[in-house]
Amino acid sequence: MNPVLKPGGLEFESWRRQKSTGQGWKVLVSNDTTDDRRSTTRGSPNGPPNGSGRYIWNLNTYGEIVGAVSTNDLTQVLMNDKSVQLGRRADRIAGEKSRRVEGLTGRNILYICLGLTFDCPSKALNEFGGILARNKISVTQLMGSVERMLALLAHGKKKGETLDSRGDFGWPFLSHGKNKKNRRTEFLARQERLLNQVGCLITTNRFTASSALAAATAVPCLRHGKEIHCHIVRMGFDSDAIVWSALSDMYAKCGCINDARHVFDRIADKDVVSWTTMIGRYFDSGQRMEGFYLFSQMLRLGVQPNEFTFAGVLDACSHLAMEGLGRQVHGYMTRIGYDPLSFSVSALVHMYSKCGNIEKASVVFKGMSRPDLVSWTSIICGCAQNGHSEEATRFFDLLLKSGTKPDQIVFIGVLSACAHAGFIDKGLRIFHSIKDEHSLEHTSDHYACVVDLLSRAGRFEEAEEIIEKMPMKPDKFLWASLLGGCRLHKNLRLGKRAAEALFDLEPENAASYVTLANIYAAAGMWDEVEKVRKTMDQLGVIKKPGSSWIEVKRKFHVFLVGDKSHPMTEDIYMQLDKFNKRMKEEGYVPDTDYVLHDVEDEQKEENLAYHSEKLSVVFGIIATPQDTPIKVFKNLRICGDCHTAIKFISRISRRIIIVRDSSRFHHFKEGMCSCRDYW
Repeated sequence: MNPVLKPGGLEFESWRRQKSTGQGWKVLVSNDTTDDRRSTTRGSPNGPPNGSGRYIWNLNTYGEIVGAVSTNDLTQVLMNDKSVQLGRRADRIAGEKSRRVEGLTGRNILYICLGLTFDCPSKALNEFGGILARNKISVTQLMGSVERMLALLAHGKKKGETLDSRGDFGWPFLSHGKNKKNRRTEFLARQERLLNQVGCLITTNRFTASSALAAATAVPCLRHGKEIHCHIVRMGFDSDAIVWSALSDMYAKCGCINDARHVFDRIADKDVVSWTTMIGRYFDSGQRMEGFYLFSQMLRLGVQPNEFTFAGVLDACSHLAMEGLGRQVHGYMTRIGYDPLSFSVSALVHMYSKCGNIEKASVVFKGMSRPDLVSWTSIICGCAQNGHSEEATRFFDLLLKSGTKPDQIVFIGVLSACAHAGFIDKGLRIFHSIKDEHSLEHTSDHYACVVDLLSRAGRFEEAEEIIEKMPMKPDKFLWASLLGGCRLHKNLRLGKRAAEALFDLEPENAASYVTLANIYAAAGMWDEVEKVRKTMDQLGVIKKPGSSWIEVKRKFHVFLVGDKSHPMTEDIYMQLDKFNKRMKEEGYVPDTDYVLHDVEDEQKEENLAYHSEKLSVVFGIIATPQDTPIKVFKNLRICGDCHTAIKFISRISRRIIIVRDSSRFHHFKEGMCSCRDYW
């Protein structure tokens, strides 16, 4: 007598364990099936122990298969006619035994799951329409599958290769749909038709309504989301917290953050999850100050944040370099007690690093008993950005000794540290170890770092060799790294090549034109400088004006070059003139190579004297106590002359000065910089 493959049986459990590795599926789809029994290879490890070569499947068995299909990416295995045979067999069993699984026959379940997985939504919807006993489970199953399909369509990513190209939304369509205008129009139209079909099937319960909102969010499609909102109000779901959360998320993802807040305010019983989610929506939309205000309101109402709340707020602090607020959050975490192993501690390390306080970041990191990979990455990248390259490489060595397996991101941090410090040999060893020792693939960022490493050192032949041999096309970050090295070493030939590549990749980026003009100016090629300017004018490329800012007593003070709008302008300029006089007495010589105008040297010096970072630094010296570090931020890269001048100012004023530009931190103390002039 043939054994029955049924849930709970020894043979079934053995198959279930093997299916997780992908081995069990080979038996399910590779053999011929002519009736309700499945043939297996005699002696196969998946076959019945008595060697009869047959299993008899029941409806529960098919239900188990369908559950595995819906939760695993098995499209490559099941994308053939065998899947149809499985569906038909399940349908026959269901018909013969008149049994239903939560209102669905085996055929219905299998076709809905496989249909949407294979990108055949019309087939799945037709099968759903044939279900006699629809309930919340069946409809939610359909909506969840539609949500996954729409998310895949919306991203149009390489996962399209797992879709059936014969379906309505085949992968050839996806691979081009977001790149060409006419394709995109058709792409959106197909999404809309699918949502319209699904909208007709929404039943009156909160689970399907939430799933429908999630599907509209995945596109995203505001109009359909609003229609579902109206349906929710009509059906009386407007008091359900789950539905309101899905509604708020839909509006936020569709770019209507104010509507999302309106929905949030109507939630009667807001828990910490609701607060955290709404705060995160503000941060994600770039409205970080509103997120901070909502966080304060949450604390005032006595809602205690969780680690997700802390992590989100600390990440926003790092983006705005608001160390003061980050310290307050840290203090609150200490008062209420926090798990030293939680990921919010990694967010603390990241926040202090991005605010230029690498010493505090190190203290927090060293207080972790078992740092995870995210924490290691934060401290290594933080040390690299703050000019502590030796510390970055030391932490990397400790990471390897700890047994934690590094990923591709942590290698970017340590390679950046080597590039900024000139650790050529160590950097090259680490670069080659990525593949040779850690079995990871090199990414374009790794190549950009190693090109930066070599070009800073003037080893352009090796840099060119790596570029020619890399398996992928060089991106804008690599060419920008090469162009920066060419500016340092006045390599005109390679500089032109890198600049031309950047002009093709991002013709609107003024930084590439300005850097090339700097190379021409340093070589005295003023006609070429003028050509670059004319090209920028013709293309409408506008150089972003340099600005610097400093926070004093919770107020931000912003300066432009030659700025005289500040209330303390007279005091600032008077003090800066005193510094200029004293600096020249101590050997300071203005670096006029950074002036892109063919004018007299005296005029060049005057143009350099009142750059925005110098004005910010001097204001900080005037407006803050003697023992307070001065922290200045700049939207562009600090110029070489200002870098030299601030070194002199730090020694004369006996102040610690920290400048964060668009690339990294510079810590000035007693006439020295953390970058050691290798930047």
